[in-house]
Amino acid sequence: MAAIPYSSLPLQFLFFLLLSGSFLQTRTLSTDQTVKTFIFRIDSQSKPSIFPTHYHWYSSEFASPVQILHTYDTVFHGFSATLSPDQAASLSRHPSVLAVIEDQRRQLHTTRSPQFLGLRNQQGLWSESDYGSDVIIGVFDTGIWPERRSFSDLNIGSIPSKWKGVCQVGVKFTAKNCNKKIIGARFFSKGHEAAGSAGPIGGGINETVEFMSPRDADGHGTHTASTAAGRHAFRASMEGYAAGVAKGVAPKARLAVYKVCWKNAGCFDSDILAAFDAAVNDGVDVISISIGGGDGISSPYYLDPIAIGSYGAASRGVFVSSSAGNDGPNGMSVTNLAPWIVTVGAGTIDRNFPAEVRLGDGRRLYGVSLYAGAPLSDKMYPLIYPGKSGVLSASLCMENSLDPNLVRGKIVICDRGSSPRVAKGLVVKKAGGVGMILANGISNGEGLVGDAHLLPACALGSDEGDAVKAYITSTANPTATIDFKGTILGIKPAPVVASFSARGPNGLNLEILKPDLIAPGVNILAAWTEAVGPTGLDSDLRKTEFNILSGTSMACPHVSGAAALLKSAHPDWSPAAIRSAMMTTASIVDNSNQPMTDEATGNASTPYDFGAGHVNLDRAMDPGLVYDITNDDYVNFLCANGYGPKLIQVITRIPARCPAKRPRPENLNYPSIAALFSTQSRGVSSKSFIRTVTNVGGPNVVYTVKVVSPEKGVTVTVKPSRLVFTEGVKKSSFVVTVTADSKNLVLNDSGAVFGSISWSDGKHEVRSPLVVTQMDPL
Repeated sequence: MAAIPYSSLPLQFLFFLLLSGSFLQTRTLSTDQTVKTFIFRIDSQSKPSIFPTHYHWYSSEFASPVQILHTYDTVFHGFSATLSPDQAASLSRHPSVLAVIEDQRRQLHTTRSPQFLGLRNQQGLWSESDYGSDVIIGVFDTGIWPERRSFSDLNIGSIPSKWKGVCQVGVKFTAKNCNKKIIGARFFSKGHEAAGSAGPIGGGINETVEFMSPRDADGHGTHTASTAAGRHAFRASMEGYAAGVAKGVAPKARLAVYKVCWKNAGCFDSDILAAFDAAVNDGVDVISISIGGGDGISSPYYLDPIAIGSYGAASRGVFVSSSAGNDGPNGMSVTNLAPWIVTVGAGTIDRNFPAEVRLGDGRRLYGVSLYAGAPLSDKMYPLIYPGKSGVLSASLCMENSLDPNLVRGKIVICDRGSSPRVAKGLVVKKAGGVGMILANGISNGEGLVGDAHLLPACALGSDEGDAVKAYITSTANPTATIDFKGTILGIKPAPVVASFSARGPNGLNLEILKPDLIAPGVNILAAWTEAVGPTGLDSDLRKTEFNILSGTSMACPHVSGAAALLKSAHPDWSPAAIRSAMMTTASIVDNSNQPMTDEATGNASTPYDFGAGHVNLDRAMDPGLVYDITNDDYVNFLCANGYGPKLIQVITRIPARCPAKRPRPENLNYPSIAALFSTQSRGVSSKSFIRTVTNVGGPNVVYTVKVVSPEKGVTVTVKPSRLVFTEGVKKSSFVVTVTADSKNLVLNDSGAVFGSISWSDGKHEVRSPLVVTQMDPL
């Protein structure tokens, strides 16, 4: 999901190739000759004229037809095939092969939120954009449950004429499951099936729990699709929680479903790349992809099929929104780092589902829960912490770790981690426990996520978890009960950066701030599959039309829906302009008008946590100025990273010509600025950054600059300090100079200091975050 996380496998690249005489360092090929799936990037211009199509060429010269899984011809030129490593290595020496990438498994990163984004009925962006009508959002996920009310096509106009996609039929999915709302659906399984039949990393699709069709057996895809573009659904709730009207961010936008992830099996790069190829050919305007590596390692752009596919989409005008990952609050945990992708972290909303643990000594500890079954009715029960034994599996309430003789009839404390939160409750229930207290460890801090537990259960933050364990240790006969308080609105402060939301800095390019921004991603109500209960556990037989989930997976489709609204209102804006509008108008204060805080620590959060801030769509509709980026700008950025022409061609599909003087990556026209000073610098050092803004507001305006400098040791100047726009002058450039004095520079706990640069004409404020750090380039 970027919902919160499945376990993930380490990145496995095969090798990089001898390109233009420069050898790229590689991982040594294994002696293991198990057949695996490899993705081949081919120079399409090299096809001999004797072959009528690229497929004929590939199947004649590179691999047999039975070995070829996918051919790619839009965002990427090449094919994927099942081969032994020796066969792949042999093909890599073919002069037309630019790169070979071993297929890798990715994981999903797992309703009041449209209002919390600043959207109101009949005013602002919703009315200006006709709720996103005629904009097509492609959702790469686990499929869709099409019968849900969120996907009704009542009172929606005809399918946009630009749509070229299909409604792919399969198990329990017919052409009638598509309509004027779900205008297309496809599924991609060849990479999975190949991994299951041959690969060492396992795969394949369990057809006893899955549908070989676009139908959603997992729930995640239905949830993200309805978050982005669900219709208004009245009397919506998850077993009484979050009751009200559920609706997506762009309720009239069209949905195109690309099922690339499979229940309990993840998502393979070869299938994801095929979905990118199909989606761009089909005519989508926005791609929403809540998928990532999630193992703390980011591949270089030329070895990352999500980055490659996203570039192919963005270069053709398609906005790509992705989840940042759920490995926060660890630093440098953010994924999906390419600058042409919008990377979205997660924040809370002003709604919560409180629960209260009442101890035998009268103390009350406050947590959250979505438990909807029979209450404990104020009855006090004995309290036990299996972790007192020193056995780790028992402290985590892992399968078969609890002694029924010890826990029967008691409330059990379980530590968070290593297994799904709801699965711990099931272990307690099977052992005869009457309730569970789920205690955060120090790594989760005070970050809480509501779950639809199968027994009375409450999640507590780290401090309160320690308090209840101390109570057990100091009390002869500890007792407790749990009270459930339902749904509370108007919570302050909000938003708060979710503790799980992945953090910067950027592990590939420190000069590009990631994540870009945050959006609602905690306790989000959206549509759900009929195939599984709200916990997703096999033993959960409950059925619910809606479910409440948390994760950067939930934040990503908020931004996808927002992009659809902006695209509908401004059809001539590029993906970079839409991203800029969201970033430069994002909010950095909460609903108490205080700086946003970090859920993990309770302290003020920073741009490493929230990027430019929390998306604010009312302001994004009319940003005043935007930082636009062309395909040539991205090529120069790749040149700045030291990529040669052939390597750049792996990403861009066409050979690149780098400038004689190597560009600097920090001069990409990004809506944020990161000043990177070497740890070796002594005394005073300066760096200059060039930016160009385009006026998308009214003509004849003058913008003046306002600089919020970081703490002492840093000075920031901007020249010119005024930008004048007329009917004929739409663009203007400026230079930002950051000067750091190493003797006086004191970095904060995140290893950086922060400021901002804002341009204002009295009506608009166009704000860019500024990061100053001492670190040697990666």
